[in-house]
Amino acid sequence: MNRRKVRRYQTISFICIAILILEILYVGYHVFFPKETSIYFEGINAIVSKGDGYITVGSNNDNDLAYEKAKVSLYDLQKQKTYEKLYNIGYNSSFFGVVVDGESFVVVGSYEKTEEDHRDSIRRALIVKYDQEGNVLFEKDFSLLDNSKFTSIVVTEDAYYVTGQSIYRNTRVGDHEGGAILVKYSKEGDLLWYRTYGSSKSAIYNDLLIHNGSIYTVGTDNNYLGVLVQYDLEGNFITYNDYKTTDSLGFSGIAASDQFIYICGALRRDNDNNDAMIVRYNFHCVYIDQAVYTGDGIERFNKLIIDDQDHVVAIGTMATSQEEGGITEYSYDGIIAKYDFNLKYIDAISYGEDRDDYFTDILYDKGEYMIVGYSYYDDGSYMSKFIRYSKALKVLGVES
Repeated sequence: MNRRKVRRYQTISFICIAILILEILYVGYHVFFPKETSIYFEGINAIVSKGDGYITVGSNNDNDLAYEKAKVSLYDLQKQKTYEKLYNIGYNSSFFGVVVDGESFVVVGSYEKTEEDHRDSIRRALIVKYDQEGNVLFEKDFSLLDNSKFTSIVVTEDAYYVTGQSIYRNTRVGDHEGGAILVKYSKEGDLLWYRTYGSSKSAIYNDLLIHNGSIYTVGTDNNYLGVLVQYDLEGNFITYNDYKTTDSLGFSGIAASDQFIYICGALRRDNDNNDAMIVRYNFHCVYIDQAVYTGDGIERFNKLIIDDQDHVVAIGTMATSQEEGGITEYSYDGIIAKYDFNLKYIDAISYGEDRDDYFTDILYDKGEYMIVGYSYYDDGSYMSKFIRYSKALKVLGVES
């Protein structure tokens, strides 16, 4: 069956795809598929190099009750899986970020801890530290308001800095602090402090960067407002800048060269059209300029890196549509784009087989761009994959 005719919906927006990308398949599974079905899904949210291989985090539902379970997977340099660890505490769960810290690694995400959490679809933010054999060294959860998650993590010499979100559920209102969160943990898992920012109904920090003694966080506040916020290492607010208008996810990735900060996301044109973009700032959060990628459909950049030639390389997803019999059909392709340090366009390539393909994270390693993500198959399942690109953006290999 042609992938462009697999799923038919009367209406859909690219915001749904942006949410699907960050949450991987939890939303897609529980919204698009009835609870009584058990369509298999397995996806990767993030990847890091660990010297003799790679670590990825994500989730799958490979269990009798078809719960989404957070997972950590270790691969050798040939991308062959050598080890996998599921987080089997609670009910549904997923990991979104990972860092290597010496002989251990630390992952962050969210989970439904109790039966009440599961019944109400409420998640708590989660951080877990493993040794190299996969034994848990510590695990901590965090929640201010109803729904919480950790989205990314950075390790320093003496601490872990984590970003995420803790917000009210849709049916509740209140004035307690929440929204986007920045949290600092000790290497032993002690909560040292946390900071909140923005709307307690919608704000989120999707990613962070530590550079020259400052923390830079990116995400969204509300009303399609992208945000860049600067703190010192003790969480004291320094400055911020916001951007009108992004999609509902706001800014989702951040990277830096010696001179500039680069942030990626989507430029919101109107209700039905987004263009992928990269915005450049200085280290005082002052806007410099931007590059906008306009492809054949609705695009966004999800993550980006700076390679060894100071090129800015971003990955994301492009949605294209066609009308047939009064029904709008969407298909999804991954995209990788390269710019120089001044955001001058170099090249962009789309990736699409006879199925829907989504790119979630990128790693520059051993002279190659390694991209992780997942694909949708005709039987309704989702499977993760690695795609390796050369510096000329040529596909070198694909491993599922």
